[in-house]
Amino acid sequence: MNKTIAARRTGFPAQWRRWRYHLSALLLILPLAYLPRYFDDLALSRGDKGLGQREIGQQAVGPWSLRLAEWRIEAPQRQGEAGYMKVFTLALCKECVGQVKAAYLRVGKPRSLRAAGALFSGSPYRQMTSVPIPVRAAPDADLWLTLEGWDGSVHQASWPLKQASPTTAAWLRKQGETQ
Repeated sequence: MNKTIAARRTGFPAQWRRWRYHLSALLLILPLAYLPRYFDDLALSRGDKGLGQREIGQQAVGPWSLRLAEWRIEAPQRQGEAGYMKVFTLALCKECVGQVKAAYLRVGKPRSLRAAGALFSGSPYRQMTSVPIPVRAAPDADLWLTLEGWDGSVHQASWPLKQASPTTAAWLRKQGETQ
């Protein structure tokens, strides 16, 4: 074999060709680390894991019953100018689907139906809303749910925020300490 050919094969280009194969294999294997999170998100979106990551429970609101859940067990996320938001899901009972016109959720007691809070949207068996979480809200505040019926009736229920979303209550406590 010629000395110049042997020198060419052992130089930098030859090493690069050899390691290029290993790097491409690594780039194919690296996304596998994110697959568990992807399948977890997919199961949550499909409803295979229930209404949300943490179900708050069944509650009677006037003549209707429903289930409420936290979509994700995490602190509220900043959504630009809208401030910090937290996503909740709601499922109405089969009997009350045709009777409930709208469902609203907010932190703190609503002053009127015009300020009832964030409107739930979606299928009656899985409605979602993003609730604005005021930074200055007290950690012991209540989460208020308002249901409006087609007959004009309005019914309300509340949960302590530390029961409905312990992570949000802890986040509010931390926000209060830093201010």
